[in-house]
Amino acid sequence: MTIQNIFDLFDKIGCCTFATLDGEYPETRIAHFLTWDNDGIYFMTMNTKPFYRQLKETGKVSVCGLCADTRVLGETQAGYVFDPGYSIRLTGDVREVTIDELKAKNDPRFAYCIEDNARYPAMTAFVVYRARGEVYDYDFDKKHRDHKLERERFAYGGMPVEKAGLTIDPGLCTGCGKCGKICSFAAPHRVGGKYAIRESRCDECGNCFLNCPAGAIRHKGGWR
Repeated sequence: MTIQNIFDLFDKIGCCTFATLDGEYPETRIAHFLTWDNDGIYFMTMNTKPFYRQLKETGKVSVCGLCADTRVLGETQAGYVFDPGYSIRLTGDVREVTIDELKAKNDPRFAYCIEDNARYPAMTAFVVYRARGEVYDYDFDKKHRDHKLERERFAYGGMPVEKAGLTIDPGLCTGCGKCGKICSFAAPHRVGGKYAIRESRCDECGNCFLNCPAGAIRHKGGWR
């Protein structure tokens, strides 16, 4: 997934939640990404705001958004009903970019940023130059496909990616198939005489972990 792909998914949503750390506590606000280039994804704030101070002090930001009807549409025996959609999240490192730097790019994508600084001289830009994240594309009622979930992890700027999904230890798996029967996300599948988990379909719900008779499922939490 390219930086442009990531930006386009955020841009389709528009306003997203931007989180920073202020001492011991997280702070959130609604903002949006403005543009992208090969150096990263850009947003703006004013240097008179706590948001600016937190970005400068930590050099970190986390952003998430949802592209879907946000309402709970009902309830069935299988759970709550949601329209299909996707969420996207990104966590990474940021640095301030001066207006002179943006002008030097000589790139029409930054015209709005430059114009906004002319309107509000306290306005400044930041670029998320190194990040990792995930697109979580869900269709829980399987309206458009035969499984509920497609997850895709991404990273750029040298940030490592942690694989999605739980895993099965092939040395402990007996091939009994209980994980496949109990999983509503169709994530476990047979590989030879054992089972493995499709990371793109796994919600990490824990049902297979809690019901594996061989204790072969590996979770990501701090408990067993």
